[in-house]
Amino acid sequence: MAQPVPFLEDFDAVLPGAGTGWLDRLRADAQESFRKSGLPTPRTEAWKYTNLRRLARTGFVAAEANQTTEVTTVPEGIVALEDAYVAVFVNGRFAPSLSSLDGLSEGVEATSLAAKLSADRTSLEGQFSDVTDLPMATLNTGLLSDGLYLKLDDGVALDKPLHLVSIGTAGEEPVSFHPRHLIVSGAGSVATIVESHVGSGAYFSNSVSEVSVGDGAVLNHYKLQNEGPEAYHLAANLVRIADRAVYDNFVLQVGGNLARNEIRSELGERVECRLNGAYLACGEQHIDNTTFIDHAAPNSSSREVYKGVLDENARGVFQGKILVRQDSQKTDGHQLNKTLLLSPGTEIDTKPELEIYADDVKCSHGATTGELEEELLFYLRARGIDPQTARGMLVAAYVGEALDEIQAEAPRAAFQAVVDDWLESRSERQG
Repeated sequence: MAQPVPFLEDFDAVLPGAGTGWLDRLRADAQESFRKSGLPTPRTEAWKYTNLRRLARTGFVAAEANQTTEVTTVPEGIVALEDAYVAVFVNGRFAPSLSSLDGLSEGVEATSLAAKLSADRTSLEGQFSDVTDLPMATLNTGLLSDGLYLKLDDGVALDKPLHLVSIGTAGEEPVSFHPRHLIVSGAGSVATIVESHVGSGAYFSNSVSEVSVGDGAVLNHYKLQNEGPEAYHLAANLVRIADRAVYDNFVLQVGGNLARNEIRSELGERVECRLNGAYLACGEQHIDNTTFIDHAAPNSSSREVYKGVLDENARGVFQGKILVRQDSQKTDGHQLNKTLLLSPGTEIDTKPELEIYADDVKCSHGATTGELEEELLFYLRARGIDPQTARGMLVAAYVGEALDEIQAEAPRAAFQAVVDDWLESRSERQG
């Protein structure tokens, strides 16, 4: 007797846009592919340091659509933006009562992907990427249902950030949901997108974001993962950056039981790409950051700095690869991962990589791991600062350097507030 395939058997409801030929085929092909591959294991190189055994043992059921009405307020822990458009999703489904998308500029379309698939069954054909080499993204495609659809016409500037809030919630049974976000930024457009992922209970969020940055466009894209201690968070971000565009990305991960954020970016010519982040983990948390920068055209630059803080028995993973293709001359690519270990029980697996086929390039990569410097601690203690406060000050300064990579002022201040809360909680645990 055939063993049931995780997640697929629970989704027996009619998905948005069902009955549309191309969409039915897309979902069916993805489901068949996932049935063959199953969940990735450490035998797969990309998942060597992140084991999904705990995820596989948990009996998740599909989140129900009516759960959006059970959440009446947005929980604390999100990025605190004073002025922003807001699109809220509860267990992967759009929650209009919690959202605020009124007053969008002309030339900006922001709606639910489910509504888009139901109302316009042809315009999205061919818009979804082939993700057969990414098992969890393949599962997402097989269950493709809802998410944010955002499109900016050429030359449009979004007057304030768009805040995408994902709320996970579970009752007696663990639930799973698989949001799919499509962001299309037209040529010469300018926008800032901020994501907040929060929630409580045992749930599994398996999201995919497809981001297209048009010729000469500027897109700032910042994400906070601050979910509860029982949450599993797996996210794939697929980014295509056209010629002369600027893409600024920052990811802050502080929550979840197991969390993995994967970014794949393909760069056109004369692109400026920044992929930066910070991760703060304690207890038994496992936080994975995996990135891939594909310099597919000449004269582009990429900068990547990830800084981590691990405490108690937490484990971190950083896998970063820069690929420079043969014709991508004049590439300038730099990558760095630094991790601060605060306790003997912590562990970091870091694997920076360069794969270069062009000969006229400037590329570097590196990784450092260590403890707080005793000389700096001695300096602060000599000035009457107690050991616990001194350690907190050094950790705050270390993470603050990572946050300085965020180009937009308002999101940077909001992310700093999240870091301050984490450091305060750690100080309270230390007593």
